[in-house]
Amino acid sequence: MWKVSFIVGAAAGYVLGARAGRQRYEQLAAAAQKVARHPVVRDATQRARESAGAAAGKAVGAVTGKVGEKLPDAITDRVPYFSRGPEDDSWGTVRS
Repeated sequence: MWKVSFIVGAAAGYVLGARAGRQRYEQLAAAAQKVARHPVVRDATQRARESAGAAAGKAVGAVTGKVGEKLPDAITDRVPYFSRGPEDDSWGTVRS
């Protein structure tokens, strides 16, 4: 039953999309770009990016502190986070 629903939905989307055409697509793309360029959206995006980077840095530090010493050397030699000290990583986060 779900296959029939999926096929009907896909067909309806195709027909409606074909009717809307390229012009409507261009309108939607322009509206999305306008929203993305808005200063409030850009500030929120930057804050989210910084917050995610800080959270990732804390998570790496926590996992490294708890697990790093218990892993065999064969693994810690291959994973750079287990052997490096506090520094900036390739994702823009700082390990402490």
